[in-house]
Amino acid sequence: MIRRVFLLLCTLLAPLPAVALPSFAEVRSAYRPSEATLLARDGRPLHSLRVDMQVRRLAWTPLADISPALLRAVIAAEDKRFMEHGGVDWLAAGSAAWNNLRGSRTRGASTLTMQLAGLIEEDGQRRGQRSFFAKIGQSTAALRLERSWSKGRIVEAYLNLVAFRGELQGVAAMSRSLFGKWPHGLDDRESAIAAVLLRAPNVPPETVARRACSLLTELQRADECRGLEAFTFQALNNNLRDLRPEAPQLAPHLARKLLAEPGRDRRSSLDADLQAFARDALRRHLSALSRQNAEDGAVLVIDNASGEILAWVGSSGDLSGAAEVDGATALRQAGSTLKPFLYAQAFERRLLTPASLIDDAPLSLDTGNGLYTPQNYDPEYRGWVSARHALAGSLNVPAVKTLVRVGANAFQDRLKAHGFASLKEDGDWYGYSLALGSADISLLMLANAYRTLANGGRWTPLRAVPARDATVPPCRQGGCEGVFAGQPRAVDTPAAAFLVADILADRAARAGTFGLESWLTTPYWSAVKTGTSKDMRDNWCAGFSRRYTVAVWVGNASGSPMHDVSGISGAAPVWREVMDRLQRAGTASSTAPTAPPAVVGRDIRFEPAVEAARREWFLKGTEMGVIRAARADTLARITYPTDGTVIALDPDIPPDRQRIPLRLSAPAQRGWQWQIDGKVLARASNPASWLPQPGRHQLSLHDARGKMLDSVDFEIRAMRGKARQTSR
Repeated sequence: MIRRVFLLLCTLLAPLPAVALPSFAEVRSAYRPSEATLLARDGRPLHSLRVDMQVRRLAWTPLADISPALLRAVIAAEDKRFMEHGGVDWLAAGSAAWNNLRGSRTRGASTLTMQLAGLIEEDGQRRGQRSFFAKIGQSTAALRLERSWSKGRIVEAYLNLVAFRGELQGVAAMSRSLFGKWPHGLDDRESAIAAVLLRAPNVPPETVARRACSLLTELQRADECRGLEAFTFQALNNNLRDLRPEAPQLAPHLARKLLAEPGRDRRSSLDADLQAFARDALRRHLSALSRQNAEDGAVLVIDNASGEILAWVGSSGDLSGAAEVDGATALRQAGSTLKPFLYAQAFERRLLTPASLIDDAPLSLDTGNGLYTPQNYDPEYRGWVSARHALAGSLNVPAVKTLVRVGANAFQDRLKAHGFASLKEDGDWYGYSLALGSADISLLMLANAYRTLANGGRWTPLRAVPARDATVPPCRQGGCEGVFAGQPRAVDTPAAAFLVADILADRAARAGTFGLESWLTTPYWSAVKTGTSKDMRDNWCAGFSRRYTVAVWVGNASGSPMHDVSGISGAAPVWREVMDRLQRAGTASSTAPTAPPAVVGRDIRFEPAVEAARREWFLKGTEMGVIRAARADTLARITYPTDGTVIALDPDIPPDRQRIPLRLSAPAQRGWQWQIDGKVLARASNPASWLPQPGRHQLSLHDARGKMLDSVDFEIRAMRGKARQTSR
């Protein structure tokens, strides 16, 4: 009688949305673990990351991988006649209805199938409701489930979808978190604890232990009650245990950037073996530097042709006090790593050749706010040195003099074209220190800029996923800005890029600073440059072979300085170890690149013999056989105002207080003159200033014979006067 009444009510009152029930395959397909996994380029797991912070779910567990002890305990605790009924336990339902009519409290009559129907209900809002009509809806759905699903699939789906305690959902997350094992290994005692949590997930441990003991007694396992309360307390207070993922956890920083959807794995461009090697190389070397306050670092490896990132190591892991900070994207001072781009621009504009002599001597430049006096890394000055030796030996004074020739604004524009999007100010804002790396950059920007040199001056964006997959930029802001997006473009000419690469590969040219044998000297062709920022807070090593670019940063995420750690001792050993590993793989060419058509070789000698005679490369049309020190008139350049400067006059400041100082990069010779718009203004050998007039002007420097040595164009703008306030 009770069964017929229930069937009639189920037919008349069941809500329409319950008619369309998903299949077992659809439920399993829609299941999403709270984690996602970053895959290597060959599909191997690299790093698993929890993405869904609402619930904690692991991968779906098949019925065959669930302990029989847990199945017995759950059926005994939740649905004793599960194997006998067709979705609704009519005896339990009748007993519950009779007790409700009598007004007494009773245990619910929901079967496992009815509970499963509630778990997979689309809106999820009816879950846990005990109203009469809610029971009717669950009963209807349960009857349909039993007609289309097997008992095994019902219990499998139930144990994967049900919540056990707190955020733990599904048998795998419960078993791993509470007991530190997979579901197939659960014993009788553990299964009893898990089963009683289903009805009251968040009751105190002593209550759980008491109910679990009752269940064990019912299952004729009463001997398992000995020590159960202490065991239960330990298990339930370990529910924050880290669920160790199956992936090797090799790329946390890239994983956080690429993984966004629960349960959705993402294939990256990373090489799993190379990623592990680069991480281990960095950690090994930093361990050796621990007494010198160097605890963090980052490594990037890029395929020159495709732009695919093959290794992305963002930190040293547990060696770091800030392991979450991604050293590949953090903005830090560049040190000497920007010098190659400065010399490439000077070569391209034919302001210098690799053989040009530059005076490495004490230098003071007037900045308007005081004197700027650059110094070399070591306190000595070399006198006349070629641009080749100045760049390879990372000499600071010649770099600043080269910047004076190129112009700070022009150099800043070139750096922006190389992908250094973090340079937000114009060149004059950075001033002469831009030649020595005062600007903040990221390792990602630096690596791709060096890759641009390796590719003959052609810039293309990087990729963090294989070329065959859709482009997925892992990040767009901060140190990632402009790295993964942008149109391919020619930045340096192939000839200028070749000259710089040849210098950076010249073991003899760098010997004066680094010695013939150093971490930079490889038995195969490679071009490399180091850099160290102020107070040894950061050091860098970036370089490339014919096929790969490797960039390394070593420092501290906190920004604290290291103790006597330079680019050659900090980052260079890691760079060399990774580059050697790439070479051993047999995929990198060991021969030097061929000179492009616009480059010619010439035997040269120096008068006087400041450097040994050698074979040198030149841009076609700039070659010469005898190199002599430059005269003073070839060294002097106008440093203020710079070309293109716009100066605004303030009407509230007296005109005499707005005079513009005229400055040179080197002392003026006797008879030199300043001219404004073709008219003689003053002698250049004495301090001079000019009372500005609105309009466009040309300032030029002339020698004693009237020959123009340098000129700049600039503009003076007059601001309107402020409105005067009057009173009556």
